[in-house]
Amino acid sequence: MTKRTTKARNAYICNACGVRLPKWSGQCPDCGAWNLVEEAPDLPAAAGRAGYAGGVEGGSEAVLLTAVEPQERARLGSGIAELDRVLGGGLVQGSVVLIGGDPGIGKSTLLLQACAALGQGHPVLYVSGEESPQQVGLRARRLGLTGEGVRLLPETCVERVLARAAAERPRIMVVDSIQTLHTELLQSAPGSVSQIRETAAQLVRFAKQADTAIFLVGHVTKEGALAGPRVLEHMVDTVLYFEGEGAGPLRLIRSIKNRFGAVNELGVFAMTDRGLREVSNPSAIFLSRHTESVSGSLIMVTREGTRPLMVEVQALVDASPLANPRRVTLGLDQNRLAMLLAVLHRHGGVAMFDRDVFVNVVGGVRITETAADLPVLLAVLSSYRDQPLDMALAVFGEVGLSGEIRPVPNGPDRLREAAKHGIRRVIAPVANVPKSGLQALDIVRVKSLSEAIEAVLS
Repeated sequence: MTKRTTKARNAYICNACGVRLPKWSGQCPDCGAWNLVEEAPDLPAAAGRAGYAGGVEGGSEAVLLTAVEPQERARLGSGIAELDRVLGGGLVQGSVVLIGGDPGIGKSTLLLQACAALGQGHPVLYVSGEESPQQVGLRARRLGLTGEGVRLLPETCVERVLARAAAERPRIMVVDSIQTLHTELLQSAPGSVSQIRETAAQLVRFAKQADTAIFLVGHVTKEGALAGPRVLEHMVDTVLYFEGEGAGPLRLIRSIKNRFGAVNELGVFAMTDRGLREVSNPSAIFLSRHTESVSGSLIMVTREGTRPLMVEVQALVDASPLANPRRVTLGLDQNRLAMLLAVLHRHGGVAMFDRDVFVNVVGGVRITETAADLPVLLAVLSSYRDQPLDMALAVFGEVGLSGEIRPVPNGPDRLREAAKHGIRRVIAPVANVPKSGLQALDIVRVKSLSEAIEAVLS
């Protein structure tokens, strides 16, 4: 009787969601994507499946939490204060930072400026998978950067990159971009889910073992999310996103994840012919300062990370020729605007059933906190009644479904920011106003939406 031998079969992986499949399929059964399933051969045992934290496979032991001595990680100043703010005070040694954004928004420019500043005191390795050394050199010359201490490596194989990095032992390494790298352990094309996952794992492991800080540049999809598997964001220590309108001069960097600092921290830059320049007082940029009062325009006091900001919100209410009036927002959540308009109808007595409502946050900044609720409603009412508001008025507060005005975090900091920029009158929730108040401000304490409407538009 002959013994039947079974042939080892390769696994398959979906480039959209990363699920592994036993056989090829035209449509992924998990996410439903078409023509994105490709062959992903199993890695050999010697591929180095060590943990991302830098441990050796099979050599780690469990320890008591009380026995672990906390060590403060040293930080390196990048020479760019706004970037250090987003990073939580500087670049942590051994950390991995992922930076994503639209093409041409300034990712490579910012990192080249940071490398030029860091290279004056530390060895820096700039790995370029998209541009030649001549192109990077031309950009550095255009930006007026000397580039001392910065070494360029045009390479896309992650094994050769890590071999060169192990020989030169840089303190900081930039990989531009992670989608261009590939590992020789896989046969799939660079930029696929399996390639991104494996190359990032090797880079993260090297960063922890060699105590080298690594910047990874990531591409984004047309929806604005980072291209590749979602596990990429879980593997790194910090995730930064570029925001802002590509045609405008402002560039915003927001920290989505940070193991060494606060999330939702915001850094503000201005794009010039000499690269990105820091904006130390962003509130002055976001305020348009009309020459005279206009309807539908109001200043709100928001907070991004640890920084309070003065931002202008604009609203336009117009008669709608459609059966379903439009609700359009730029910089705000569209679903929240629909909810706020329902609260306005129920507890304010103003219906927008036959009106188109457009809301815009000036400057391209995106507001995600609930402190914008009350300013948005008052700006909508101002446009609806065509009643201009005082230019020296600022508002903040969350609006509940029952029409109450709820407090928001860090109310005193918002009030001090308003006073610093010449605001004379502020409408704020009762719980956010200190008992002593502020001498430079006329603070109106409100508990309900009807009180706020009466205080502003009566």
